[in-house]
Amino acid sequence: MMKLLWSYSVRNVWVRSSTNVLTVAGLALVSLVLLAVLMLGNGLNRALIESGSTDNILLLRKGATTEIASGIYRDQAHIIKTLAGIAQTSAGEPLAIPELVVLISLKKAGAESPANVVVRGTHPNTFAMRPQATLTQGHLWQRGTTEIVIGAQIAKRFLPGGFGAHLRIGKREWQVVGVFDAQGTAFDSEIWGDVDQLMAAYGRDSYSSLTVHLAHPTAFQQLDEAIGTDTRLLLQVKRERDYYREKSITMATFIRLLGLTFTGIFAFGAILGGTMTMYGAVASRTREIGMLRALGFSSAAILASFLCESLLIGALSGLLAIGGGTALQFVTLSTMNFSTFSELAFRLTLTPVSILITLAFALGISLLGGIPPALRAARLPVTSALRAPGQ
Repeated sequence: MMKLLWSYSVRNVWVRSSTNVLTVAGLALVSLVLLAVLMLGNGLNRALIESGSTDNILLLRKGATTEIASGIYRDQAHIIKTLAGIAQTSAGEPLAIPELVVLISLKKAGAESPANVVVRGTHPNTFAMRPQATLTQGHLWQRGTTEIVIGAQIAKRFLPGGFGAHLRIGKREWQVVGVFDAQGTAFDSEIWGDVDQLMAAYGRDSYSSLTVHLAHPTAFQQLDEAIGTDTRLLLQVKRERDYYREKSITMATFIRLLGLTFTGIFAFGAILGGTMTMYGAVASRTREIGMLRALGFSSAAILASFLCESLLIGALSGLLAIGGGTALQFVTLSTMNFSTFSELAFRLTLTPVSILITLAFALGISLLGGIPPALRAARLPVTSALRAPGQ
């Protein structure tokens, strides 16, 4: 009997496709809004959290919440490099890189309004510490020169000319000599160059932060204790990934709350639309329902049939939304990083969890909209249903 009811539900969805198409489209649109919100959050998390490595630690001045607001003196950086537990390069140099982070204002290509962009003074060994970043065009900057390399999003959105372009950073002119790809992380929206030259351009005598690559996973506790007990340092120790995760919380929470608020409003409309569609189906098939009851189908079977029909509509809507989400993966958005007030470009990211949540949402909304009319159909008296006009 259940197989027969399932076939009946599928047939009714197909036969009444002209009336169901608007319901499916409306619910698919609401589900797509939810999926887009989830993809925004995923993209932000990827752009920020994935920027950090579990093998790196970040040192900031005590009390500082961002690299821009931090300061580390040269003698402090020298002390850090002598500590045990730090990985070394093949040349025997400690992988502890002091960096200067500043903001500059650049105009986007084809836009009038400028945006803040992060410029990071660093060392070429940063590519060894951050394997997600790889040079794709040109060459690295030469130490002691005013050469810079730019992230993929900077090259796309600010400097489409790329190589040979000159930028005014601080008190000097800098030349773009390369482009690097950081796999969608925040580094794609940064400009990298020689730390000593950048400090000279800004007249700075202190770094912003110091990034250390751990020799082994257990070295974090060792370095944390050594730095915490040295009164000359007065620095805080964070895992690099934890630092970027903290930076993502405010933005991701704001976007999700805003998006889910609109999704909730639209979902209410989708429930009403689905309910009206199914009530219309019950009204047009009252006599048909009476015939099914006369043939021996129970009220529970009728209820299950209409609920299956609603779930089919929900499943179609969810699949349409997922198809739209697949296309959204190719969309790149930019926003202001609330922590650094700088430009951050990221791609909408589709994950298996987002797909499952969207499909469950579409099925849940369709089920909620289908329950009242399904109950009405199940409670129709057989005699009055058979006397009803229509089919």
